[in-house]
Amino acid sequence: MTTLLRTSPMLNETFKEHLSEYLDSPITQTSALTGGDINDVYKLDTRNNSYVVKTNDANAYPDMFKLEKLGLDELAKTKTFRTPCTLHTGNFENKNFLILEYIASAPKTSNFDQIFGEKLAKMHQTSSAFGFIKDNYIGSLPQHNDEEPDAASFYISQRLEPQFRLAQERGYTFDNLDSFYSRIENLIPDEAAALIHGDLWSGNFMVSEDGQPALIDPATCYAPREMDLALMRLFGGFSNTVFESYERIFPLAADWEKRIELWQLYYILVHVNLFGGHYYASAKAILRKYL
Repeated sequence: MTTLLRTSPMLNETFKEHLSEYLDSPITQTSALTGGDINDVYKLDTRNNSYVVKTNDANAYPDMFKLEKLGLDELAKTKTFRTPCTLHTGNFENKNFLILEYIASAPKTSNFDQIFGEKLAKMHQTSSAFGFIKDNYIGSLPQHNDEEPDAASFYISQRLEPQFRLAQERGYTFDNLDSFYSRIENLIPDEAAALIHGDLWSGNFMVSEDGQPALIDPATCYAPREMDLALMRLFGGFSNTVFESYERIFPLAADWEKRIELWQLYYILVHVNLFGGHYYASAKAILRKYL
């Protein structure tokens, strides 16, 4: 999810000593990296290697990094995109932490966008039952991943309904939801579930040291594949070449353009629940369109 970026405070010495126990040698240098609104992120240097550690409040976000590790490991199994190797998760003084491989950044290769689309198409060809082995997070919000029999059931029951409930608890009202669900059931294609990143905006990919795309910070699940593609279009940052390359490998179902805002509704509702503001009006406009 889009976040309010900030620079993390420095790590204390006791925490650094604890983290060193999981590395190849003691930490020689730390530097704060830009993180989101809930995580602090640091580069850790040892004599031989560099690592990344993410930390947050263990009480506020229980098991967040264990679940992130599950997601990254699932994506890595596809051998499509590079993802940072997950080295260790733990808890120290009421802080969750996740130690990751450090991936250095470099300029994009000339065919970066084409490769991105090809890799995404191949990743989406990995299938299983709709859902995931664990519930996880979308941003700082819980994301439900119970198994469902088809794409429409999954999207309505596991994605839209929980976000609408949370929004209404926070004072945002929505009318005619039962009618809306009935209408969209017929719009969602009956495709197999795809392994998706789940939070694929431009802030959650990077260019690795060899100029190739790498994915970070997933909200992994097996879901309708058009969800990734719709979010990629919501905030920009992806060229037409990415989508054209994807389409050549794994063509989308008919009328996919008419469903883009339908899938974007989930991510807009997440933003309603995180930030409120104009996202509420956007969510209501999408409801009106499909009603």
